[in-house]
Amino acid sequence: MKKLLVYSLFAALLLGTINVNAQTEDKSKRPSPPAKLRQTINTGLTITIDYSQPSVKGRTIGKDLEPMNGQIWRAGANEATVFELSKNAKVEGKELPAGKYAFFTIAGDTEWTLIFNKTFDQWGAEAYKQEDDALRVKVAPGKSKNFSERLFYTVGKDGKVSLIWGDLSIPFTIQ
Repeated sequence: MKKLLVYSLFAALLLGTINVNAQTEDKSKRPSPPAKLRQTINTGLTITIDYSQPSVKGRTIGKDLEPMNGQIWRAGANEATVFELSKNAKVEGKELPAGKYAFFTIAGDTEWTLIFNKTFDQWGAEAYKQEDDALRVKVAPGKSKNFSERLFYTVGKDGKVSLIWGDLSIPFTIQ
């Protein structure tokens, strides 16, 4: 009986330690560290983008590194990229209510689909469900002026947002 009690206490202590370590993980030490961008544009709308920054590391985007053409991508690494809008906005001219959204893309050679999904708190694209999409818009991809080893986002005061990674630039407008 005493052995059973000792083993039970040991197991409880071990599980408690694992749980505490998981909750206190230092995300900055991940291979794809977290980043956050917050910008208030000319219309008074504040855009916040919370994402993780994957690196190219000599790989080829679209061949041996996401995003792959025609497949859903979390537009970053680790947890899904989160777009937050402080008030109702228009993305590429289409209405999107204020709130938090998971941001996904579907890459294509001449057209990308940008997806704002209502389930913002999810890992990657594993739990993605199209029926939870709040908005989808199509944009033309471009080439960035300079190669960027790490993925990053920019938001201009005019509402021009760009996802930049490698030689990719995916621009779109939020007003």
